[in-house]
Amino acid sequence: MDASKPIILYDIASGPPVTCFAPNPWKARYALNFKGVNYRTEWVDLPDIKTVREKLGIAPNRTHSDGSAFYTLPIIQDSSTGDIIGDTFEIALYLDRTYPNGPTLLPPMTVGLQAAFNIQVDAIFSQHVILCVHGMPLNPETAEISKATFAQRAGKESWEELTVRGEERVKTLESLKAALDGLAKCYRQKDGLFLEGDTVLYADLIVGSWLAFYKITLKEWEEVQTWHNGLWQKLHQALEKYAEVK
Repeated sequence: MDASKPIILYDIASGPPVTCFAPNPWKARYALNFKGVNYRTEWVDLPDIKTVREKLGIAPNRTHSDGSAFYTLPIIQDSSTGDIIGDTFEIALYLDRTYPNGPTLLPPMTVGLQAAFNIQVDAIFSQHVILCVHGMPLNPETAEISKATFAQRAGKESWEELTVRGEERVKTLESLKAALDGLAKCYRQKDGLFLEGDTVLYADLIVGSWLAFYKITLKEWEEVQTWHNGLWQKLHQALEKYAEVK
């Protein structure tokens, strides 16, 4: 790879100091760092994501519940090849295919299984994301626009409805813990911290990306770290070597 032509990672900008916080961009960032490829970050404010995707010619790869287009990040733009990829799983496949000399994210015989795993893990954490919404470090300059957009997406009248408090919050946390039981069992199938023992796969980075998001946004993160014999804390810490923000 030409060091003078780094991959550009388009990521969602937080409030200052700008850093990565959203789970899907974390997946791409973990993958890029894991592969050891040269890249830099282009930060995009939430209200500007649609414009950026359209400018790059990348169609939305998701839809809202009403069927309308859902414009989101990450995107990578590979200056060495001219390729532009706008889906997290496709980014991982692309990195393995284009840069095979580094460690492998998705061994060929595991691609289908890891794709299914990605869907399942996303579902577990997404179903409980109401715990995290008010903890997102939005850019103050565009926060009101972003809050209105999130409320509209969720079918709520206001940002204040996008949270849970009191007993409802306690029950939602209990639900999250129960939902993670099955995932924790997957991590107990082999000796070692990762799903394949001592070998990191993209599947571990998927889980790690959600943990990174929850750490930033969930006020009960200290409690979550203790669940399942401290598994989530250990996994998050073990993946920090791939969490550099460039």
